[in-house]
This record gives sequence, C-alpha cells and structure tokens, in this order.
Amino acid sequence: MTFPLNWKKAEESPTSIARPQEPKAPYPYHSENVQFENKQAGIRLAGTLTWPKEGKNFPVAVLVTGSGPQNRDEEVFGHKPFLVLSDYLTRKGIAVLRYDDRGVGESSGTYVTANLDDFAADAYAAVNYLKTRKEINTKKIGIIGHSEGGTIAFLLASEKNSPLAYIVSLAGMAIPGDSLLRMQRYLVSKKMGISDAQIEQNEMFIDIANGIVNKCPDDFILQNIDKLADKALPDSLKENELIKKTFQQEIKQMANPEYRSLINCNPFDALTKIKCPVLALNGEKDLQVPADANLNQVKALVKSSVTIKKYPDLNHLFQHCTTGLPNEYTNIEETISPEALSDIAEWIKQVVR
Repeated sequence: MTFPLNWKKAEESPTSIARPQEPKAPYPYHSENVQFENKQAGIRLAGTLTWPKEGKNFPVAVLVTGSGPQNRDEEVFGHKPFLVLSDYLTRKGIAVLRYDDRGVGESSGTYVTANLDDFAADAYAAVNYLKTRKEINTKKIGIIGHSEGGTIAFLLASEKNSPLAYIVSLAGMAIPGDSLLRMQRYLVSKKMGISDAQIEQNEMFIDIANGIVNKCPDDFILQNIDKLADKALPDSLKENELIKKTFQQEIKQMANPEYRSLINCNPFDALTKIKCPVLALNGEKDLQVPADANLNQVKALVKSSVTIKKYPDLNHLFQHCTTGLPNEYTNIEETISPEALSDIAEWIKQVVR
C-alpha cells in the first residue's frame, strides 16, 4: 500500500499536551517503591504500592499492562493510565500495586523472550507478594488488567485454587487471539479508508506469514528470513524491495513469543472456570478489542457474578474520542474517562465489602 506523507509545522509537541488527570506529589496516601520475585523465572520485578493513610486491612488491586513492554504507569502515547488509575483508586480506599514489566524500568528479566504464560506468572508473583504485606486484606486481592492484561486476569482467575477475590477486564481479549487480530486489522483499516481489495491483499500476506511461523522455529526464521520471504511471495512482488522488507518484518513480529502465544490463545475455557466476580468494560469505539464481540463472550461464558458495560465514544484507552483510531490517543488530553474510573472503584468496593 502507498500513502501520501504530508508534513506541516505543529503548534505543540505531544509531550507538551496537557495531561490534567496526572497526579502530582505530594500524595494524600502512602506510596512505596517495592520489589518482589518471580522465583520460577529467577527475576525480580519492581513497582509501586500505594495505600490510604487512614485505616487498615485494605482491599487491593494489581494492575497488569497490555501488550508490549511497558513501565508501571503503563506509559503509552504520552499518557500514564495506570498512574491515573492507581491514584484514583487509592484515594477511594483501595490499595494498588503496579509494576514494571519484566525487562522494563527497574525490573529484571527479558521481555522479548516471554509469552502470555510468563506475564501471567509475573502477575501471580505480585499477588503472592501482597500476601506478605500487613496493610493488605489477603482475602480481598484482585487484578485489573488492560487489553492483554485483561486476558491474563481471565487466565489467573480460572486456576483451580485462584486466590483472587475479583477481576476487572479493561478491554480484555475474550475471543481467540487469531480472530481478534483479524477483526482488529479490518476495523482499523476500514476506519482509515483502506479499500476492501487492499485489506484482502494484506490478509493474504498475513496468512502466508502465519503459515511460515507455524511451521518454523524462531531461530530458523531469523536465520533464513530472506529465503523464506522469497519462497513465499508471489513472483510479481519478489522484486519490490519495500514489499519484501515489510513482509520480512511481519514474519519477524509473528515469530515473537508474545505474539505467538497471543494468536494461539483461546480464553473460552478459562472464562467458564472463573469463580470470582468479574467486571468487564469496553469502549464502544475500541477498534483494537471490539466491545460487542468480547463483552458478549464474557457475559455468555462466565458462570460467576459478572457485570459488563460498554461506554459510548470511548476508545481502547477509555478516552473520549472521535474515530477510535490509535493516531488520536496522543492528542487527547483525557487519560481515562472519569465515568470509567468511578465505575471501577464503586464496583470493587461493593464486591469486597
């Protein structure tokens, strides 16, 4: 595909755009930098635990980030959603633990070699750490996961002896990963004005790349990427260097352990085994994890107490938006909808009272 590249002078850079919801120190609550171990993986994770100054025996939420390496604030597109969320919840009487992904910030380990199971183990290590804290009510530990983090919450809550008192899915994937990514590509492409013919051609390349990845181990792919691309591409496209390099990059991305585990993940079975209360939220304009397809599965499959809600005009980051496209995220001042923040806090307070 070919697109015009039009430059114009901007009035302000993304970093100068106001973020009115971000809290500033000093905070009216305790905030402590902490470390905890994932002993099985042999890594140490670093994060921040916040809890109210008044009271004791607090309910707590572990925040789990979406896909890609992110710090404890889930810093993306110039926003810090988890900083805003943890501040809001702590002011409402709920303790919060947020942490840097493995290999990010102050956490050890390597991100690029990890998959969904590894990230779930990191979140479970956070839960176990909270059991050692005297400020925390160990019977009121829950997980709030965003996007891929929501899927991790489903997986952990489905374990036979899960210690979780509740989970909150913020645009968590509840349908098979390969179906979700196909749906995501289609919705984003249509919103960008890409023709059905171009979308179909792109899906053909994706299917070819998937076939290569499913047949070959990672090391083999990285060592033979030129030959694999030459063999897979139609003769009419082999001489186009831009297409060839783009195709190679697609294959490399798909060979990533996180991507492999995501497209092979089917949350259906996990959803049926969840026993704790579930709150599942989505924005109606979310193009990355479409609201209806995912919320309907949560409602249909979770047998425990489940609450779902779809917000008009919110995107994947739960911002009020116009199109829902990712290119809007940075330029929106709002980090998280106040309504979503309120709903999360009130629901947690109800289920742990």
